[in-house]
Amino acid sequence: MRFQSFDEMIRYRVDRAPSAPAFRVERGGAAAGISYADFYDAVLRRARELRACGKTSLAVFCDGSYECVTEIFAAVHAGLQVALLNDAAEEAQLRRVDADLLWGDDELVAEFSAALTGGVLDGKGRILFFTSGTTAKNKAVALTEQSLCASAYNGGALLPLKESDVLMCMLPLDHVFGFVCGLLWGLSCGACVALGRGQRHYFDDLKFFRPTALSAVPMLLGFLWQKQLLNPELELILIGAGDCPPQLPRALKADGRRVSFGYGLTETSSGVALSLGDDPYAMTVCPDACVTVAEDGELLIEDPPCMMQGYYKDPDATAAVLKDGVLFTGDLGRFDEQGLLHITGRKKEMLVQPDGTKIFLPEYEQSLRAALDGRDFAVVGDGGAPVLILSGREDETETVRAALLPIMRELPLNRRLKAIRFINDPLPRTATGKIKRWELQQKAGLQ
Repeated sequence: MRFQSFDEMIRYRVDRAPSAPAFRVERGGAAAGISYADFYDAVLRRARELRACGKTSLAVFCDGSYECVTEIFAAVHAGLQVALLNDAAEEAQLRRVDADLLWGDDELVAEFSAALTGGVLDGKGRILFFTSGTTAKNKAVALTEQSLCASAYNGGALLPLKESDVLMCMLPLDHVFGFVCGLLWGLSCGACVALGRGQRHYFDDLKFFRPTALSAVPMLLGFLWQKQLLNPELELILIGAGDCPPQLPRALKADGRRVSFGYGLTETSSGVALSLGDDPYAMTVCPDACVTVAEDGELLIEDPPCMMQGYYKDPDATAAVLKDGVLFTGDLGRFDEQGLLHITGRKKEMLVQPDGTKIFLPEYEQSLRAALDGRDFAVVGDGGAPVLILSGREDETETVRAALLPIMRELPLNRRLKAIRFINDPLPRTATGKIKRWELQQKAGLQ
């Protein structure tokens, strides 16, 4: 069913099955259901309070709770601009979203109250998500409830859930993949969404809530699989928001689980394509999206129902990637003979050397992984040459150099490492586990 708003999505279920469970949460140490009717009543009550307070722009420190979801839906219903943040947000980030009201943990609200502004005049229906910031500083992306509902429709059209399904929501709601595929996907299909209890419950949430479907990033899913935490009722797993090693979906399929891989961007309200067949990396483009491949392999997307309004208060950055309604994604891909989409990498994760030689950094890292034996590392560029950066001590340089020597000897001179650098801290990563290469380059003082 295609919905134009969160209100329409929930009212549709309330009108047809008001007592059906919308959410499964923990209450008094047991799993308890909250009906669509009760959820809608809570949203309407809170929306009235928000309208009465005279505020225009709400920033939510998302904790994934039922109260958090209610606050988001109520604020959108009340016509406020809503910015979704995580508990690691910085004051400068909060100032960028023009919030005049905060919701979240009392300590966070008190800490960030000085960053409140005068609000906005034109924010009705606007929902701000920050990009993950893997290859550049994160940007606030202006989406709408209409674009997010359209993205949920796309996912449900290709990968429908039954009303009897329980979708496990373990991902952060301030990430568009978590919001759409961990929350709206379930609600748009009339399923029940089990709201996870945070990272400290990763070990027991699946056995506690007994979901039949799960959306997860590769790092989280790998942890759950390795620790044997997947419950037997779990039939469908949607993987997204990161590169996934092929052995993981193979192992899950061999265990009798259906696995789908999703491709999407914050700028397109998440979903662009989903895999539906045996190959999790061969994806069908979603109904509303049109994807073409440029001469250099970059994926170009037209998707009016799901496309962002732009980067919030940043017209220059918007114009650089969104041209006449076409999004220049920075991702590389191809279509196979069956017309299925394959993602092959990121343009910004590719070094182009002075002679035109190209080095795809994730592939380069994979060639070093076995020799580095579990170390936390990444490869970045410095003037077009690869530089290895590790978390550790400088006095380990010769040990690392010796471990990599057999690999370096097999490479052409221009593809060999220019340098090995160490940083004292763990490598900076996004919430979904991706390396923040731009930040790593800054830490190491590289160009």
